[in-house]
Amino acid sequence: MDHTSLDIFRVVAAELSVTRAAKRLGRVQSNVTTRIQQLEEELGVALFRRDGNRLTLSTEGERFLGYANRMLALADEARQALSPQAPSGTLRIGSMESTAAARLPGPLSALHVQYPDVQLRITTAPSRQLIEQVRNGLVDCAFAALPPCGEMASASDLEAVGLHAEPVFREEILLVLPPGHAAVRRGADITVRSLAAFADGCSYRVLAEEWLGQDRSPLDIQEVGSYHTMLACVAAGGCVSLVPRSVLELLREPPALRTHVVAKVDTCLIHRNGYETAAFNALREALAPFMSKNRAARRKSS
Repeated sequence: MDHTSLDIFRVVAAELSVTRAAKRLGRVQSNVTTRIQQLEEELGVALFRRDGNRLTLSTEGERFLGYANRMLALADEARQALSPQAPSGTLRIGSMESTAAARLPGPLSALHVQYPDVQLRITTAPSRQLIEQVRNGLVDCAFAALPPCGEMASASDLEAVGLHAEPVFREEILLVLPPGHAAVRRGADITVRSLAAFADGCSYRVLAEEWLGQDRSPLDIQEVGSYHTMLACVAAGGCVSLVPRSVLELLREPPALRTHVVAKVDTCLIHRNGYETAAFNALREALAPFMSKNRAARRKSS
C-alpha cells in the first residue's frame, strides 16, 4: 500500500469518476483503474460500488477514506518536519466563511509574501465539520468557533480527542433584525420567528437557536449559503440572523438593519496535538499579533 495509490484513491473518491480523476491527476484512465483494483485486492474489499459508469463509495470505502487521509497527511507532515529549511510545501487550511472573508486575507497575504514557497489551500465549512476535518486529516488546521453547547464545546473536549485550540480572533456577534423592528433585549422581544442560518454544524446557528429559543415559541430555520443571502432575507423582513460585526463592516453600503449584540465569541486555530511543520509555524507567526490582541481583550473583559 503505497502513498501514490492512496492519493489516487482519494482523488477518485472525491470525483466519483475515473475519467475526471485521471484528468486531475495527469494520468491515463487505465492506470487509475489498475491502481484502484490493486488497492482493492490488497485490502480484500471493494472500495467502490459500480453501476455502469457511475461510482459511489462502498461502506468499506467510506471507512478507508478516513484512514487514507490521515496516512497521507501524516506522511506530508513527516516530510516537512524533517526539512528544517525555509517553510515550503502545502498547508491545508479550513475556515468558517466569515473568518475567510473578514480576517484571513491580511495574515495570509503577509505569509505568502514572506514565504512564497508555501502553497496555501483554503476551504470553508461550518465549525463542526471543520473540527471533524482536522480530526480526519482532511485539513492541517482550521479556524472555527466552538459551539456554546454539545460535543466538543470547549478546549478540554478537543484535547480529549487529540486536538488543540488556541483563540485568535474575537468576534462581536450581532443579531440582525429587519428595518423598523422594535428594539430587543431577549428572544421573547422578537416578532419574526424565522432564522436565516448556515447548515447544521454552524456554531453561530447553535448560538442563535439557543438565544432565540428563550421564549420557547416555534422557530423556523431557513438554511442559506452565504452571509449576503442572510442579509437579503433579513432586509426583506422575513427573517432574523446572527452575523459577526466584521462581516457587516466589509459591506460598502450596509443595509439599514437593526442590530443587537448577542455575544462575543472566539475564533480558534484548531490543529492536531503535536502537529508542527515549518509552514504551520509560519502561519502561527503571521497570526501572532492577532493572538496577542485577543489575549489582551480576554484579560480586560475578565
